[in-house]
Amino acid sequence: MHGGCKILAVALALSGAVRADEATLGARLADALQVRYELVANGLTTDCPPVFAGGGCFEVRLSFTVPADVPASAEGWQFYFSETEPVLQADSTDFTVRHLNGDLHRLVPTTHFTGFRAGTSYAVTLWGAGSHLSEYYAMPNAYVVDDTGQAHTVKSTMPQIDPETGLEQLPFVVPFSHPERQHKRTPDDQTPAATPAWLYEHYGLVTIPENMGMAAMLIPSPKQVITTDGTLDLGRGIAVSLIATARADISAALDRLRSLGVMESPTGVPLLVRLKPTADAMPGSYQLTVAAEGITVDGNDAEGVQNALMSLAGLIGPGAPKVPLLVIDDAPRFAYRGLHLDLARNFNSKTFILKVLDQMASFKLNKLTLQLSDDEGWRLALDGLPDLTGVGGQRCHDPSENRCLMPALGSGPTGAGVSDGFFSSADYIEIVKAANARHIEVIPFFDMPGHARAAVRAMEARYHRLMAAGNPDDANAMRLVDPADTTVYDSIQHYDDNTINVCIPSTYAFIGKLVDAIAALHVRAGQPLRHFHIGADETPGAWRASPACRALIDQTPELNGPEDLDAYFVERASGLLAAHGIVPAGWGDGFVGTDPARMPTEVTVFAWAPIYGGAAENAHTLANRGWQTIISTPDATYLDAPYAADPEERGFDWASRATDSRKIFGFMPENLPAHAEIWTDAEGHGGELADPVPLKPRIRFAGLQAELWSETVRTDDQAAYMLFPRLLAFAERAWHKADWEVPYTAGRRYSPESHFFDARRRAAREADWARFATAVGTQVLPALDAAGLPYRIPPVGAVIEAGHLRARLPYPGLTIEYRLAGGAWRPYTGEDVVTAPVELRARSADGRRAGRKVTIEKPQ
Repeated sequence: MHGGCKILAVALALSGAVRADEATLGARLADALQVRYELVANGLTTDCPPVFAGGGCFEVRLSFTVPADVPASAEGWQFYFSETEPVLQADSTDFTVRHLNGDLHRLVPTTHFTGFRAGTSYAVTLWGAGSHLSEYYAMPNAYVVDDTGQAHTVKSTMPQIDPETGLEQLPFVVPFSHPERQHKRTPDDQTPAATPAWLYEHYGLVTIPENMGMAAMLIPSPKQVITTDGTLDLGRGIAVSLIATARADISAALDRLRSLGVMESPTGVPLLVRLKPTADAMPGSYQLTVAAEGITVDGNDAEGVQNALMSLAGLIGPGAPKVPLLVIDDAPRFAYRGLHLDLARNFNSKTFILKVLDQMASFKLNKLTLQLSDDEGWRLALDGLPDLTGVGGQRCHDPSENRCLMPALGSGPTGAGVSDGFFSSADYIEIVKAANARHIEVIPFFDMPGHARAAVRAMEARYHRLMAAGNPDDANAMRLVDPADTTVYDSIQHYDDNTINVCIPSTYAFIGKLVDAIAALHVRAGQPLRHFHIGADETPGAWRASPACRALIDQTPELNGPEDLDAYFVERASGLLAAHGIVPAGWGDGFVGTDPARMPTEVTVFAWAPIYGGAAENAHTLANRGWQTIISTPDATYLDAPYAADPEERGFDWASRATDSRKIFGFMPENLPAHAEIWTDAEGHGGELADPVPLKPRIRFAGLQAELWSETVRTDDQAAYMLFPRLLAFAERAWHKADWEVPYTAGRRYSPESHFFDARRRAAREADWARFATAVGTQVLPALDAAGLPYRIPPVGAVIEAGHLRARLPYPGLTIEYRLAGGAWRPYTGEDVVTAPVELRARSADGRRAGRKVTIEKPQ
């Protein structure tokens, strides 16, 4: 042990915090160091340091204490931490802070540092760009590296789980308590804080519709329902007969019915299932007839047959399995109803993915995009390319990055964190098989040429490994960078080395091998590879100093300069996919710059521009090319956004400060400009929205997709919290077009004063929401409890009026409880007389989990 390490180790041991003989310097300091992370101010402009050049910033105070004196001679330690926006300035005489790459930063003591004194706080002020509006922007699992090179997670920064709520807590983060300094993105931010009083008004009074039958409980809503008096008891089971339908086509739906107590029995209610294609019917269409003598299902295709049986399952309420007598004639609004899960930033387990597939089938979603690579990770093992997961599948402290990627997004330094990992080929095949049984297409997503650091670093590790083995030809065959490229760039996530070079043959050899390997897995799973998502977005000015790119530009007449290389890559990669019989898919901003004449005939694009950021222009431009355009408007479909403008909600808020189920339910995906009447931007400002690129006649969007990005989502439970119940509102809009939506009219302008979304439509939407919210609270949330998916329990909206507690939730069926200072929790009755302060919380439908508590400090 080095001399400085000995001094520090002895000092910490004398404190009683650790034994002198049990650990290295890093382990001792990691155990003893108490870290405190405090957001001082948000939304700063004039108070920012000059390095921000007039841009906005936020201020954080990062402080440290230890239980025993540590002399300055204990040199050699370094403190690594994540900050999603790079620290542009750090004010301290004791420490220096350096942004390394992405979100990873390093703090080290300066020569002025005189050592820690026991119980004394040592602080550094960090200045970051933009804003920091959630306590969950702070990343856990900071770590210490000592002068032996060993890394150890700092215990005080490890996340904890609240046993009552199941929610993650970050004890080192100081709770936000100064909204006047912490709530605003900019000084002009008009976003209201989601206080209990604001939530009380926002939720409104959800009145359960009178005589609401089980047919109204179906989510998503059918196109047409005709009910008659009476019910059919399925308690004796069902006797299934099949005509032109394979049993495998309905196995998942039968499993769903079985989970609700409806078993198969030769003496059960007759259930006739038949394939009955209808000309011009949408894929997934069906007719379900429930009569006294039995049930008949007519599906336009195998997916339609399943959808009918899922609707039958949706008619079964709590208690005895009885269903109403009715006829449902149903068809989807969009053929493409998708969910995108980002497994690259932080990984989710196979078990979780399989649970999500069950819910997708139940709510008639039929496309699952799995993002399996990005800067922070590569999540699928492939034969012949072991380095992709051997290096890219986990994050640990390895500055060479020949063993793993460096830590990111609070993953910690061990390589064994809950957010690390990858699927084996067998895992992926199992997922695709499960999806196929549920008539869900799995779309693999490997981001390129930007957002590709995991692939770049893994292939560099491969290069060095094979060069050391004396195999230069193989080493260079899959290399993704031009070693002579001296371009300096900064990606959207602040990496300076995350972009594949699009000008070298080995890049396309890599893509070809990747596509072949994925296609082979899909064949083994019984679902041929139909789409391949390449991303193609946010390339940060790379390649400008690449000799290989200069040579390619000189040799290629259609290339005028580096600015044309993005489109060149998309066109070439798309052609490669089309040659394999695969439809290329990617983000609209990456595809819009291509020449349609050089693109395949069939293309799938995802339009993700915000409502007040060109959503209509971007989506209409893509659709007018004849491409299959999927609406992914982040204001409504990005499920990594916070549910509410509350610092205790996790999620990135660049597009929306608050995206709850009610907002998604009110989305009108076929008329994007109309949202100027009902929504504001992320700072609470409204305005006029025009239609600068009208849709051509008979052009329609092909679908709708929800996205769960995972930068702030590190566990399966957190992913469930972010998905549910919002995904239900998304499924409603993807399947069912509400009669209160404002129809699209080419060229029309909208503003808060235009009133095309008139009083009649608003009233109809509120009535429809009451029906939907009742179904969620009384029908769906109990089913999610049974499925083991810990959905978000909404915080209570409440006020105190004349000494009486008034409380609300968005979903009927959940219970509310409250307590006075120092008291026990008691059920809310509606007649409660209280004095402030009072705490409130809701409970899950099954009563086993508590929701996050809110506090009323004083009467309104």
